[in-house]
Amino acid sequence: MAARSLFLFLRRANTISSNGSIKNCFSFLQPCCTNASLVWLKSLSSEAVSTEALDESAGSSERKINNDDLKSRIFRLRLPKKSATNVLQNWVNEGNRISISDLRHISKELRKSHRYKHALEVSEWMVSRDEFKLSDSDYAVRIDLMTKVFGIDAAERYFEGLPDDAKTNETYTALLHSYAGAKLTDKAEELYGRIRDSGLSFHVITYNEMMTLYMSVGQVEKVSSVVEELKRQKIAPDLFTYNLWVSSCAATLDIDGVRSILDQMIQDPSSNEDWARYRNLVNIYVTAGKLENSAHHSLVEAEKGITQREWITYDFLIMLHAGLGNKDRVDQIWKSLRMTGQKMTSRNYMCILSSYLILGHMKEVGEVVGQWKQYTASVFDYSICDKLMDALAEAGLAETAETFRTLLRQKES
Repeated sequence: MAARSLFLFLRRANTISSNGSIKNCFSFLQPCCTNASLVWLKSLSSEAVSTEALDESAGSSERKINNDDLKSRIFRLRLPKKSATNVLQNWVNEGNRISISDLRHISKELRKSHRYKHALEVSEWMVSRDEFKLSDSDYAVRIDLMTKVFGIDAAERYFEGLPDDAKTNETYTALLHSYAGAKLTDKAEELYGRIRDSGLSFHVITYNEMMTLYMSVGQVEKVSSVVEELKRQKIAPDLFTYNLWVSSCAATLDIDGVRSILDQMIQDPSSNEDWARYRNLVNIYVTAGKLENSAHHSLVEAEKGITQREWITYDFLIMLHAGLGNKDRVDQIWKSLRMTGQKMTSRNYMCILSSYLILGHMKEVGEVVGQWKQYTASVFDYSICDKLMDALAEAGLAETAETFRTLLRQKES
């Protein structure tokens, strides 16, 4: 299994490959990002395709009946080889106006639909027009998209070629995101050094990128140093920051460290209902899972395949999204885990059960109990369920614990 998929699931959706591993297929923004954060790009098409002029001129009567706005025209280009550039130019030639906000919206929708080449063409057309003034966000978009299409080297050259006033926190972070995605630790650290020396004001996502990278390559001991730098810069951590930090401690069985971070979260003025739910889940996980401090804070490897670091980080990723109330994301991670073919532990089941219980989704709780009972590689453990109920009650969720107890009895009848 690619370890990177454990941590970038905050921003990436996962698919299952033919051999049962989880791999990344696309990026999406963290909720903590600014509007100008990372998006997508695809390759440019500089040549006009002769058939497309016909495509755009033909069927005009049909367009009068159907939607004939610019976005609809571009989305009718089914094949990547067809040029969005031609559509844009034809639209202008017909006497229509295009605003930069229109182009940004169309580009965003294209990226959502994985229409990367056309999104890039829209971006390139926007760049080529003197009447449009590009924002930092536009530059950041292009860097991330160039990575997807042309590779890291192209994105790097584009960044270095930007004027100094365009090398902002957003464009720096976009390139850092590209390095982190490719696990280019040396390049990321070099750029991170430039970021710290730049004197610019950076957003928390920049530091989250470095923490994510260190977790993905197994250098969990470096996560705390990024947190310290974030604090020195007086940048407020978000829930993603805390989850990465907590995960780095849990992965090395530094349980005292986990509890210390949870205490800091309580004191954080940004703490809200989501954070409280997340803290409850982590406390339940540590208590019911009987996680204890390791004297050497060293990683314990599984027999083969997924390491303990990876399993624990997946668990914490589930708890993160449960804390945020993102049930769909919890469902997706759990489905991905079950499809890996790797041996799951009772702790994994306890994690997903506690998440669904706290979110109040009892139907899913019942489904997971049924899955566990049918799972031949891990015997259903009533003692774990008892520990989970005790931990729920200890967290002030006695009613939830009793509901779970009732459900287990029903499953036995």
